[in-house]
Amino acid sequence: MENAQQKNKFSNYKKTISISDNDWQLAKTGRICELNVTVKNRNYLTDQFGRELHHFCTTSYLGLDYHPDILKGAIEGLTAAKTLRIANSKNRCKLEILERYEKELSSLFNSTCLSTLSCSAASSGILPLLASGALTRHCPPTMVFDKNAHYSMNHLKASCADEAEVITAPHNDISFIEDICKKHSNVAYIADGTYSMGGEADIDGLLHLKSSYGLFLYLDDSHALSAFGEQGNGFIRPRLQALDDRTIIVASLGKSFGASGGLIMFGNEKQKSLMYRYGGPSNWSQSLNSAAIGAGLASIEIHRSAELPALQKKLLSNLQLFDSLIHTQQHNTHTAIRLVNCGSAETANALSIKLADNGFFTSAVFFPVVPRGKAAIRITLRADMTRETIYSFCSALLALIEENKITG
Repeated sequence: MENAQQKNKFSNYKKTISISDNDWQLAKTGRICELNVTVKNRNYLTDQFGRELHHFCTTSYLGLDYHPDILKGAIEGLTAAKTLRIANSKNRCKLEILERYEKELSSLFNSTCLSTLSCSAASSGILPLLASGALTRHCPPTMVFDKNAHYSMNHLKASCADEAEVITAPHNDISFIEDICKKHSNVAYIADGTYSMGGEADIDGLLHLKSSYGLFLYLDDSHALSAFGEQGNGFIRPRLQALDDRTIIVASLGKSFGASGGLIMFGNEKQKSLMYRYGGPSNWSQSLNSAAIGAGLASIEIHRSAELPALQKKLLSNLQLFDSLIHTQQHNTHTAIRLVNCGSAETANALSIKLADNGFFTSAVFFPVVPRGKAAIRITLRADMTRETIYSFCSALLALIEENKITG
């Protein structure tokens, strides 16, 4: 009986599937998921049904995924390494080009950097270590997850709970976190810097708690890295003079950065060494392949050039254009993500289906991606979108909003 009562404290796949599977099936039937595409042109795709689609659910916000220097860098990385990868755990041995890449990343982001296969692999390796107390002087912290933290972090609650107390905090609720800090001497807060469904962390409030109570910050800045900040430092890193041993930033190198894999920014080499030895999914017999490393090195060169701020400026201009045409809750925020609230999953799917049939590929997001009753059309913008494409998209979307009497 005791074990039965402990089930489903942190996840319930059976219930999740029962609630959402019909909506996913409708999305598949409506041809807005499980698409197989070929690239027709920059950010312009052809799917298996012969439809030509402008891509409005991309996360390559600067358009670097098509950059010729990055494609060339991928080829040069493979050629220089003479192999795709070294097939063993990278704490045993790794490609010299990977060591060079991590040193360049460390220099670019002024931190001790470790690359991983993905940002999810980074969190899967670090968060259980953090829960054990290995990163907090052998004292397991109280782990506080923001309610809206990305699933790549949230799914690790059960693993973390094996060694630490795990609490879910209301979204961006600084008072709630402070109350936890008053009750516990060692608290770690896990959240996004910029959220995948729009919005940002209250970084000023968090830094106040860090200063006042020693709050450990674990923040995922995947949706801001490269797209914003000097030299692409993102939303979180520029707000910190230096990374100390109670701050870790993780991010994707496969979004605005334009390459592949994930990134961890540590405050010191000791934490990086612990990840090499005990980081599980971030360290098993897989590391970034030489093509991904070559692409990343090329991206670093772009980050150090005048091209990056020019691309950031273009992205901001496109965001401002969109906001002048359609109002969303993300209006005027420094995120490339916009949500048109639809309420029901049926409405969100219907709108996304009609948009796709008119040549615009968007994401219909519904439970469990967002709470029940909060379904939406998720739109992402890029620096390399033409103003004409944005005008055409917004015209089609506004017509559908009016037709379906959506108030936002």
